[in-house]
Amino acid sequence: MSALTESLRHHHGYCDDLFAAAETAVAAGRWTAAQQALPDLHAALESHFLGEEEILFPAFESATGMETGPTQVMRFEHEKMRALLVQMGDALAEQDAEQFAGAAETLLILMQQHNMKEENILYPMCARTLAGQAAVLEPLLRERLRRT
Repeated sequence: MSALTESLRHHHGYCDDLFAAAETAVAAGRWTAAQQALPDLHAALESHFLGEEEILFPAFESATGMETGPTQVMRFEHEKMRALLVQMGDALAEQDAEQFAGAAETLLILMQQHNMKEENILYPMCARTLAGQAAVLEPLLRERLRRT
């Protein structure tokens, strides 16, 4: 594992825990807890996405000249996840557990697939390509993730 991407890998687990808390609260009908948990998840995912979109991906694209391909796919998936979080928020506002569960299930599948691609393909590519910049980039990523 690379120090450059280790904080991002760790943050995936943190986001998974927040997701589980929100999903569990809704499934149990604990709407107040869910109204606290979902914004926490949303903030954590947004922080993660921005760390990648504003720090990691531009550095990788600059170093490789590759502006299409893996980073473009990841950005597209980030947008899909953002839309699902909005759907979950709408369902939560209506206290519609079924609608929430449908959007949450889709988000979970997308997150799992997305994280696997990042952790097994993109992050190793970034670690190799950006090894010389890791001392500068890694603290920036850690700081970005700490905002949640």
